[in-house]
Amino acid sequence: MPPIIDSDGHVRETDEQIIEYMSAGYRARRDAMLYFPLVPHHGWHRSIPQNDYREQNFRVPDWREWAQKLDEGEIELAVLYPTRFMHVGQIGSPQYAVELCRAYNDFLHDQFLKNDRRMRGMALLPLQDIPAAVQELRRAVEKYHMVGGILPAEGLPLPLGHPLYRPIFQEADRLGCALSVHSCTSLRDNDRFLQPNEVATLAHVIPQMRQFTNIMFSGLLSELKRLRLGFLEAGCGWVPYLISKIEERLERIPSGERPLTPSELLARKQLFFQCGEEMTTGRDIELIGDSCLLWASDFPHEATKTNLRELVKEFFAREDLPDDSKTKIAYDNAKNFYTL
Repeated sequence: MPPIIDSDGHVRETDEQIIEYMSAGYRARRDAMLYFPLVPHHGWHRSIPQNDYREQNFRVPDWREWAQKLDEGEIELAVLYPTRFMHVGQIGSPQYAVELCRAYNDFLHDQFLKNDRRMRGMALLPLQDIPAAVQELRRAVEKYHMVGGILPAEGLPLPLGHPLYRPIFQEADRLGCALSVHSCTSLRDNDRFLQPNEVATLAHVIPQMRQFTNIMFSGLLSELKRLRLGFLEAGCGWVPYLISKIEERLERIPSGERPLTPSELLARKQLFFQCGEEMTTGRDIELIGDSCLLWASDFPHEATKTNLRELVKEFFAREDLPDDSKTKIAYDNAKNFYTL
């Protein structure tokens, strides 16, 4: 089996675990704190029978189970993201957001990263307080050797290309680490959909498209030559379409004011996208190349696909992708994106 890196695996952190890493004032109010969810959650429950009738294999893996899964899939490394705490962008209190992000990052290091070097972490960042977010990214990378930071695709009051958030991109560029715009469902989705499967179909990709468009027109990557930016949890089928629309519009901007185009950023190897099992991947490779796509298990989120040996075999058995492209997607590109 060729070497493989899981570019987007997950931990399922619980409130009971995270509160133990919060400061004394929060822990002293443990019962009151845990009466409500620590992180605001959207109104669409993703595990009710109405959403999926298939047999479920729900897992809350600790580091030992994750290690077994790496062995099972013969996976060299896995980069771990949160689950519920992906919704940190919806927190209203900046001070509380800072507290939760620090606690999660301490938890991730203590409960996973330090126990198996095959697990690498992405830091949760409190973008409600930009100086604190810059400091937390630096702490996570320099102290815990995390490979980058997470930018929520939904929940924040302003899109990510806004000048307010520029310092976090500049710090990532200075550190030479990755930033991932990771999809999550927002409270505002309650008035967009009528049933859970609509949410599962659109709630990831629409925020990614919005953030990608905003960042491309902002021009923030034009001067940041080390920064690598990923868009995860929404596949890549939307990317060629959106690039064609964006670049047509960029042609209308005077050349002296025009940001670098997505195609130019792809050539600089600064943009990366999760490559799912969607049928469009072969076409996507033809249109945007095979140096920007990442393989990911999404374990343990997809409760019907918990056998990582089978998941890896399915990917390498695909007949619609060239073998050299599979190697790039499964391994080379992840090494470049995360600097592994």
